[in-house]
Amino acid sequence: MSLDDLRVLLARHARPDWATAIDGVLVGRAERAQESSTSMSGTVLALVAQGAKTLALGDRVYEYRAGQYLIASVDLPVTGHYTEASPERPALGFGLVLEPSAIAELLLEAPPGSLPRAAAGAPSAMAVSDAPVELVDAAVRMLRLLERPRDIPVLAPLIKREILWRLITGEQGAAVRQLGLASSSVAHVSRAVRWIRDNYRESFRVEDVAQMSGMSASAFYRNFQSVTAMSPIQFQKQIRLQQARLLLATNPDDVTGVGHRVGYDSPSQFSREYRRQFGAPPSQDATRLRDATPGPVPLVP
Repeated sequence: MSLDDLRVLLARHARPDWATAIDGVLVGRAERAQESSTSMSGTVLALVAQGAKTLALGDRVYEYRAGQYLIASVDLPVTGHYTEASPERPALGFGLVLEPSAIAELLLEAPPGSLPRAAAGAPSAMAVSDAPVELVDAAVRMLRLLERPRDIPVLAPLIKREILWRLITGEQGAAVRQLGLASSSVAHVSRAVRWIRDNYRESFRVEDVAQMSGMSASAFYRNFQSVTAMSPIQFQKQIRLQQARLLLATNPDDVTGVGHRVGYDSPSQFSREYRRQFGAPPSQDATRLRDATPGPVPLVP
């Protein structure tokens, strides 16, 4: 089995919403390169069979193309665009949502000494590697189940476990393994990320969020920066600005009100940071959004 087999299956089963009949399995297709847009990454494996994409996370930039896979182990705000996609040769990708409970189960069952030794420090939440043949093979077999629905309930869970095992023992295994460990630094940072995302309008002290996450302030700040490529305050700003842009798409004449709703007391600060993030002040960007609201940027493909 090869990338050619994967391309054929992805083209055959792609849907506008990227969903499939197999829970957690995604199929992506894009027919044109786009301007950069923003969304949350989710926790996902994205394996590219055709085309290419660039993503930015904080000050880190990731490009992944045919024959490579990207891992996102924490749900983070990203900016990205397709760099290779056309109607004649669309970008095509396979995705799998990474569930911590399934990863934890595999880690418990792994024989002693079968897993690579973890490196010191918290791994980045996002990484790109070349896809081994075994991973491509498992993705092909998973997609072939879509043509044999009767087999999905029995065989899909087995192939999911195989894919997760390839990831856990592969080049980016450290990040995937930490997703399944409740006491890992990635898990602690994930709890903080969820709290900030749910309370993005509110000011907070880093020390308080660190305590809530079960880490000292210094360890928390260091690990948060390592995993997310941002400080906690920068992360909150990204969430606020993403939410502001969504609100401006439906409330383009209420720039001041939108800024206040997402947590900015100063209209000038809101305008300044918005322009720095999206390349135009809120009022100008809102006018453009009236006619063409940018869609989210999926990691798959």
